[in-house]
Amino acid sequence: MFFELVLFGLTAGFVAGFFGLGGGTILTPILVVAGFSMKEAISISIMQMVFSSIYGSYLNSKKAKEVFKEGIILGIGGSLGGLMNSFVHSLVSNLFLQYLFIFIVLLSIIKIFVSPAEPKVAVKQHNKVVLILVGFIVGVIAMSIGVGGAIMLIPLLVGVMKYPLKTATSLSLFFVIFSSLAGFFSLTVTGQMLFYEGTIIGIASLIGVFFGIKIKNRTGAKNYKKSILIMNTLILGIMVYKTI
Repeated sequence: MFFELVLFGLTAGFVAGFFGLGGGTILTPILVVAGFSMKEAISISIMQMVFSSIYGSYLNSKKAKEVFKEGIILGIGGSLGGLMNSFVHSLVSNLFLQYLFIFIVLLSIIKIFVSPAEPKVAVKQHNKVVLILVGFIVGVIAMSIGVGGAIMLIPLLVGVMKYPLKTATSLSLFFVIFSSLAGFFSLTVTGQMLFYEGTIIGIASLIGVFFGIKIKNRTGAKNYKKSILIMNTLILGIMVYKTI
């Protein structure tokens, strides 16, 4: 499946760069449809997210340096939460994880739909304890379903914390570094990581990340919001189809 894995990596990387999602949100359902079990797809997605989130955040740093301080605090919480994913996997079934994934994507669609792409109020400083707690909860759930957490974090940043949508996606991709590294460590220690597939997809994703961020920077806020909603709806449809 070498060439298929490369194609999956390019796709996941573009999604990571353009939407700030780490890539796991689209890669996990693609791998499930391709024949991997949910838990195998999750391990591959987590390894890919390590590649795409680090490179994508480096490219984003030129335009979003001011938000990365809060991103580090969120990331600390996400790292602690991500370490819990192998424990969560030992408690629940593949089918439960698929239904949880569907539920999270549906909530994300609703929240982004009702939130403005560019809020009129200024972004406020947020309590560090609250940021760590939010990061922890997102990290636990996200790493358990094979996503970096951005699909949960972006609606919170836009709808609750009032970040502009593009800033929120840059911040969420930075958050994915912490959560995915923790998830990678957790699954590696417990022998659940698929290194061959994860490495091929991860390296290929770097190319997709580069072009995804370039196109994101040239897209208007309203069209960008529409793109995120369309992408999440497609992901929801894929997972519902596979689950049913």
